[in-house]
Amino acid sequence: MTRNPASTDPVATSATGSAGTVAAVCVVSALHPDAGGVGTTAIDKRPVDGPVQIGELGLYADIQADRAHHGGPDQAVYAVDAAEPAHWAEELGREVPPGSLGENLLIEGLAVDDLEIGARVRVGTALLEATAPRTPCMTFQRWMGTDDFRAQYHRRGRTGVYFRVLVPGEVRAGDPVVVELTPGHGVSVAAAYGGARDRDLSRTLDTWSRTSGVALHRELAARTERHLAGER
Repeated sequence: MTRNPASTDPVATSATGSAGTVAAVCVVSALHPDAGGVGTTAIDKRPVDGPVQIGELGLYADIQADRAHHGGPDQAVYAVDAAEPAHWAEELGREVPPGSLGENLLIEGLAVDDLEIGARVRVGTALLEATAPRTPCMTFQRWMGTDDFRAQYHRRGRTGVYFRVLVPGEVRAGDPVVVELTPGHGVSVAAAYGGARDRDLSRTLDTWSRTSGVALHRELAARTERHLAGER
């Protein structure tokens, strides 16, 4: 168990052996104009049939328009718990089909936000490592079509998980998802998202990173550096 920095409630972390299923595999369907600095977005993900290769930089045929903030080895794959589009469909009063949150993998039966940072997960034949929570941006808010969606998503605190690819492979809808390793430091992805001002949490991640040799995602590393320097 780990502490949710935003409350006194404990937050469960997904243990080794926990399992779920790939409900959908999604890649970019089309680029769309966007008011942000890049001018376009690749957030429009749609489900595909059959096997999809997963390489070091993500799923075959998927792209990112804003590569300064999206993609790269530490954000190669983005996964969302299937409970989340169901939640947002109820909140928004409309369907939120697979891919609508910009996810590559929609996972059913495994609470991916409760994975520990550094957890290793077998997805199809690929081995992935959880690196960080997703930070919702204005492009995401514009895509979802409400003026306060980013704030709502932030309050919900279940923003999905970025993964790096340790072993390339392939994945298709219906494949098993199995947690093969849990680091044991107790910091879940959800707790990392909610703990932006939690210095103890940053120290825990820093200690684990140094002793394990596993590099932190750049955003978590930058936060940790600030906290260890006594800054907020």
